[in-house]
Amino acid sequence: MGKKRTPAKSSKAQPGTAASKDVAERMGAVRKRPERDRRVRQHERMARVLKVLELIQSRGRWNAKAIADELECSERTVYRDLDVLEFAGVPFFFDESDQCYRVRPDYRFPVFGLTEEEALGQALATALTKSAGLDVGTGAAPTTRKLQVSSPEGIKEILADAAELISVLDLKLADHSKHRETIKTIQFALLEGRQVTGLYESPYEPEPARIRLHPYRLCLIKNAWYVVGRQDELDQPRTYRLARFKTLRMLDQPADVPDDFDIKAYFGNAWAVFRGYKTYDVEIRFTPEAAKVVVETVWHHTQKAKPEKDGGVTLTFRVDGLEEITNWVLSWAGRAKVVKPAELRERIIEKLQAALKIQQS
Repeated sequence: MGKKRTPAKSSKAQPGTAASKDVAERMGAVRKRPERDRRVRQHERMARVLKVLELIQSRGRWNAKAIADELECSERTVYRDLDVLEFAGVPFFFDESDQCYRVRPDYRFPVFGLTEEEALGQALATALTKSAGLDVGTGAAPTTRKLQVSSPEGIKEILADAAELISVLDLKLADHSKHRETIKTIQFALLEGRQVTGLYESPYEPEPARIRLHPYRLCLIKNAWYVVGRQDELDQPRTYRLARFKTLRMLDQPADVPDDFDIKAYFGNAWAVFRGYKTYDVEIRFTPEAAKVVVETVWHHTQKAKPEKDGGVTLTFRVDGLEEITNWVLSWAGRAKVVKPAELRERIIEKLQAALKIQQS
């Protein structure tokens, strides 16, 4: 009978000892970290895949490179994410004419639940679109009602409470209550790419004129709605105030809208709606009592503010044309001095003298 072999001594800690417990805890921590990291990576990938789906379902032109640039990942990663969508049954395809990915138009992906922040945003949109001047259609209220029906109790409460707590008052927008059909006509003409025709009454013309328009964009500027479009007989687009249309209807003829039209480039540095032909560097110094109030608002996208030692402030702008900014400066009469340009200062003096003459007559 052979000799019983004595097991070799192991360098591992023996069960039940303090050392063995320490080793077990460390090994458990090592196992937990990869598991936690794996879940984080899964969540990140899922979020990215859903973002890819969101992009290719939009009206933009998203190819692999554009998606990779947007999500800050590699094109190889984008292709892997597209494989995931394909395995999930999402019917997307590559549109050769537009050189981008599209999802079949009749496909609808289930809507995910709202976060609390998104619910507050929806409630704010509902309040805004109920305001006079912004109530040009049904607004966000019908969407909010549908979300209230399908959302969890917590989101329902937020949507209901926010509707009571958020108010939008006295925006001083033009009254468009009589022009909702006009705005709706422009909206559908833009969506369907159609021309419009109607009777337009300009304050600068003696009689209303019938115009035929290729609509480019619908814009809310300062306090009123405008459509930017081009008449057949004109080379360049113009801006038309919707409230001045006496009649308006959509035509069957397609609108000719340039693919490269840029609304920001069109308005340039206009103070509000109408862009002048000459660019001016404007500098206006405000008194200390006006300084705190005037800087509370961004009046123009080129605005810069410089505090003065006496507590006043100097605002500078670069604007195309002086007509609209002249009226704004006059609203600060007695609290603002035009430093430059001289042409604007002369306009202000002329307007103030005319106002004094009227008041003294």
